[in-house]
Amino acid sequence: MKEKVISVTPETVVSQTLDMKKKGYRLVTLTCVELDAETLDILYHFDKDLDLMHLRLTAPKNEAAPSISSVYFAAFLVENEIQDQFGIRFEGLALDYDRTLYLEKEVRGAPCCRIVASEEEKSKGE
Repeated sequence: MKEKVISVTPETVVSQTLDMKKKGYRLVTLTCVELDAETLDILYHFDKDLDLMHLRLTAPKNEAAPSISSVYFAAFLVENEIQDQFGIRFEGLALDYDRTLYLEKEVRGAPCCRIVASEEEKSKGE
């Protein structure tokens, strides 16, 4: 079994995902990792004949990331889960639960984000 990671941008993630589908890869899942107070890595995991391929999108927490649910419909579930847990939004979701996938009301904050910008860091950005 071998693995490969390809870095993508918000502008290329959907086209790269479509390319993976055309090559016969199946979507396994997405994972999200907090890098710092402003940034997340979203990892897209694919498989074809035990050949694992990953796309890595580094995304600002305060900007919407493109949804890949137009390419792999089932991605809407994990993208909604990432919205609930990490607070990032996905633009163009096939079905958007608006941060209520698991809960009856919107989750305040981002429960899986542990790194928070200090008030001083926030004021520097203004």
